[in-house]
Amino acid sequence: MKKLYLFAVLMGISISTYGQIVVETPLSDRVTAYTFDVELDPEAKTVSGIMNAYWVNISENIVPDIRLHMYPNAFRSNKSTSSTESGRSLRGSHEIDFGWVDILSIHDGKGADLFDSMKYIQPDDQNSNDMTVLHVILNEAAMPGDTVKLNIEFISKLPSRIRRTGFADDFFFVAQWFPKIGVYEPAGMRYSKEGAWNCHQYHSIGEYYANHSVYDVSIIVPMEYVTGSGGMLISEDEIDNGKKRVVYRAEDIVDFAWTAWPDYLVAEDEWEHVKIRFLYPPGREDQVGRQLAAVKNALEYLGERVGPYPWPHLTFVDPPKKGAGAGGMEYTTIFTSGSVDKIPEFVLMPEMTTVHEFIHAYFMGIIASNEFEEPWLDEGMTSYWEVRIMDHYYGPGKGIINHENFGISDWSISRMVYVMSGDKKVVDNTPYSWDYPEGTYSMMSYKKAATWLLTLQGIIGEETIDKVFRRYYDEWGFDHPTRSDFVDITNEVVTELHGDRFGEDMNWFFNQTLYGTGICDYKVDGISNSKIRSFKGMMKSDTGMVLHADLTDGDTIFHSVARLQRLGEVMLPVELHVHFESGDEISEQWDGKATYKDFEYWGSDKILWATIDPDFKIAMDVNLINNSYTLEPDNVPVKRFMRKFVTIMQFLILSVTF
Repeated sequence: MKKLYLFAVLMGISISTYGQIVVETPLSDRVTAYTFDVELDPEAKTVSGIMNAYWVNISENIVPDIRLHMYPNAFRSNKSTSSTESGRSLRGSHEIDFGWVDILSIHDGKGADLFDSMKYIQPDDQNSNDMTVLHVILNEAAMPGDTVKLNIEFISKLPSRIRRTGFADDFFFVAQWFPKIGVYEPAGMRYSKEGAWNCHQYHSIGEYYANHSVYDVSIIVPMEYVTGSGGMLISEDEIDNGKKRVVYRAEDIVDFAWTAWPDYLVAEDEWEHVKIRFLYPPGREDQVGRQLAAVKNALEYLGERVGPYPWPHLTFVDPPKKGAGAGGMEYTTIFTSGSVDKIPEFVLMPEMTTVHEFIHAYFMGIIASNEFEEPWLDEGMTSYWEVRIMDHYYGPGKGIINHENFGISDWSISRMVYVMSGDKKVVDNTPYSWDYPEGTYSMMSYKKAATWLLTLQGIIGEETIDKVFRRYYDEWGFDHPTRSDFVDITNEVVTELHGDRFGEDMNWFFNQTLYGTGICDYKVDGISNSKIRSFKGMMKSDTGMVLHADLTDGDTIFHSVARLQRLGEVMLPVELHVHFESGDEISEQWDGKATYKDFEYWGSDKILWATIDPDFKIAMDVNLINNSYTLEPDNVPVKRFMRKFVTIMQFLILSVTF
């Protein structure tokens, strides 16, 4: 009933504007909705106009207020929380360089003036210079089931220092640009016990959290501008004075972003039900086929393994060099990639960026976790699926560099950032984004989380983890899960498919990885092959002591030992592969709990080499070099490595030179 009620309320909003429905049935509860009638002023670098914002009180509480994100005010001064946290000055010192948003008037649905009831608050750090959260006392408190309407006249000045949003000359990428309603969390939603607004300030590290919304957006721009957005294009009409009005509608997305630039080139394609629009700058025509192929790969892979992409439209943008600060960011149905002119085909960084940012349509777009508070739920999961997609479509070992003479996998790069960090034991994966110790946010939220998710896959199997994510999508799509919800689903699926094979549940794994700070390091410490010699010596007989020797064909029996060690704190089940001189091989299983373990064999054969985790299932192992031990070193791999190393160095020298 709740979904039907909300749909009826917000359907009325959509019918009164443009009437076209993007999806056949609502995908979310549509707790919030927005309409905009705005204009871009390319000279003043502003977006201004009228917006109507709607919020439905789905709680059982009487709510007396609204909290609004005023994100552009992060660029209002060098004393904002974002500026002070980053330690960087705002670029430029002229008026045109700063960014801000200002509400000129605000009324409720009955016309009551709420302007004097507005007050900036700082719920995270009490920084009085930060104006990124606005508290508005309602004229009438919202009763359970009520719909609150705010009619707002506003102006947003875009900053010159593009950090996700802003301008560079005549290029505009417009994101986090309007007064946006926070998330009211009723009791029982996520960690809320009593019902409260979740509306964090704009921080230099971390991203966002919002309800799935409906957006009807009308934008006036100069006639020569090419636009793109996270919505479906409804109309584009010339008006007067060399201007045009573009109208977009978006449904069930967590944010609405758009871009405008006269020089965009446009490529269009389709994948199944999805119409794809790619905006790119002149000089990067060679990127079109590559980037469209990358996004279609991601659509296919996630559609098969996680769940369907539900919208019929998708726009993505490769910003020009001057707008590069807008690159590598996601807004569900629009995202930005990133590349440079004439990048070699075997360097797959543009494809990787495209794949990564598209995946966010699932992890924070469809499954709308709180990026402020649990950043690994979107960045870590996105990085995990990025590794799988890149290494699947571009070849094992070649997901980042796919040169005929050498390759570098996305798996290797992602893992390397984690294992080579000197701070990997400093903190676990639970802090809020801005609370991570200096320099650890990206490594922990992106790479450590991706690495332990790859390790989880190695332990429970690819088929099982795919079923975990399918259920996660089914149960939490268009909702707001927490880390505990993902853990619970993992436990359910693993138990259903494997019983107690891995224990009563998988909490032992998450306690060490998600909630732990230890490292994983297993080592083959050595190999020994000792002869079991035939007996020869004095024995007592009826006649006294006599010399005795066993009648055998010689000393042919060996006691062979493969010695293993656990050097790290993390204890995981591992496989051991033992190769004998005869060519015979044995695979063993070790629970990995003890600090050492000997695997012993008796017979006429000798161990030649042994390897822990031969299939690289334990991505968290910080030292793969000590995972094997051999009695007959082979120089061929060393020579092969040196040939590849020389090739790579030649490539780097040529890249710098030319």
